[in-house]
Amino acid sequence: MFPVPNSLSPSRVQSFLSCPMAFRFASIEKLPEPPSVHTTRGSLVHRALELLFMLEPSARTNAAAQLSLDTAFAEYQTNAEYTELGLTEAQSRVFFGESSSLVDAYFAIEDPTSIREIGLELRLEAAVGGLTLRGIIDRLELDADGELVVTDYKTGRAPSAKYEQSSLSGVHFYSFLCHAVLGRRPSKIRLMYLKSGDIIELAPTEQSVRAVVTRTTAVWKAVEKACLKNDFQPRTSGLCNSCTFKTWCPAFGGDPSKAAAEIPRPLATVAAS
Repeated sequence: MFPVPNSLSPSRVQSFLSCPMAFRFASIEKLPEPPSVHTTRGSLVHRALELLFMLEPSARTNAAAQLSLDTAFAEYQTNAEYTELGLTEAQSRVFFGESSSLVDAYFAIEDPTSIREIGLELRLEAAVGGLTLRGIIDRLELDADGELVVTDYKTGRAPSAKYEQSSLSGVHFYSFLCHAVLGRRPSKIRLMYLKSGDIIELAPTEQSVRAVVTRTTAVWKAVEKACLKNDFQPRTSGLCNSCTFKTWCPAFGGDPSKAAAEIPRPLATVAAS
């Protein structure tokens, strides 16, 4: 039996739906996962854009964005998310260059001087029964009519039409949080894919907001059942090859009960425990 979590975020919901066993390792046992170049690059670019939007609208130039990236990169020099990548000097230059290209590509999508942001990396949470739903909105802004717009930056590849709706599940979640915390449903939620310049957007409805509560509550009940019965089933997919926990996954002949003892924890985590 495992303790039942009392909060869920969009990423944790998606994690459980993708693979309950991986969810157990990462979110219930909280076993450490090494950072990846992809996720760290995404975090760095998000930070650079956050710094850009802290400037006055007229100052949000491409040059200012690159300076914001320089500042963010300096911050990351002591951040474990970056240092644990173990990049060589040459690899670090490539990493920074790719990050710079993503920041530069942002300017081909929209004009940041026209954006009326009212929240950056905005943390919101709302209670649904005994469960707390929480999330971080990359950017919350007002459109020309004074309506709320949720924008979520993406540094990866845009999904195919087949997976477009599932990619919007996270921002639907943010739409619910805006409605619950701010008392206003966004007029638009959108995913901005920096690399390709694609934008996926839609207008949330009262029905879609209710659906978030229904779906998330159902996921939480499934999580609760899995915790109480210690029954987290693996779900194999193409993601398994890059999964940190594959060695201990029963789908590949592993013993999940050994993972906690065999996965090394960072020294800071050990010292704090």
